[in-house]
Amino acid sequence: MSTQTSELLAAAAPRTVDVVRGISDDQLDRPTPCSDYLVRDLLNHLFQVVVNFQDLAQKRQVEWAEKPDHLGDGWRDRFEVETGRLIAAWSDPSSVEGMSPRMPMPQSVIGGMALLDLTVHGWDLAVATGQPYHPAPEAVAELHTLVEQLGPTARKMGVFADPVAHPAPTPTPDLAPPLDLAYLLTQTGRTPTWPTTP
Repeated sequence: MSTQTSELLAAAAPRTVDVVRGISDDQLDRPTPCSDYLVRDLLNHLFQVVVNFQDLAQKRQVEWAEKPDHLGDGWRDRFEVETGRLIAAWSDPSSVEGMSPRMPMPQSVIGGMALLDLTVHGWDLAVATGQPYHPAPEAVAELHTLVEQLGPTARKMGVFADPVAHPAPTPTPDLAPPLDLAYLLTQTGRTPTWPTTP
């Protein structure tokens, strides 16, 4: 990535933290653009990403099979704390050096995957709960290249759905994501005009 991973995470994370803070308890069972996830499921997934990618920055083993429930008391505050730890973990220059011992790809790509989840799932949670979302432009620009690089393998593994043809302009343009974000969403199998929940 042409910009330091920690700088991009620092730009992207507060925007997703704001969305997470804006989610009320009565919205946890709403659907999301990730068809297998309700809001609570996606929050738990994103929590796990934020925690596990701290260890991946240090080239340590992580556990994905366990699915702990992170939504106990104070979960909004804890999410912000954990994203701060994520940024700090990737600020160590050694975090982006060499190949990952856990995944067959460069460490810099691993850091980009954390950025991708924070950015795209930030949008998922925002539209699912009727909130505005304005991703960090510098993060979106970097992620275009990453998604093109990872796309074929990610689709084979079921991480991304097939690309979505860019839809016609939404009749409510104030809800439409910017074109650069819309492209990123379509390449990860999302429909940029996915409706907010009434």
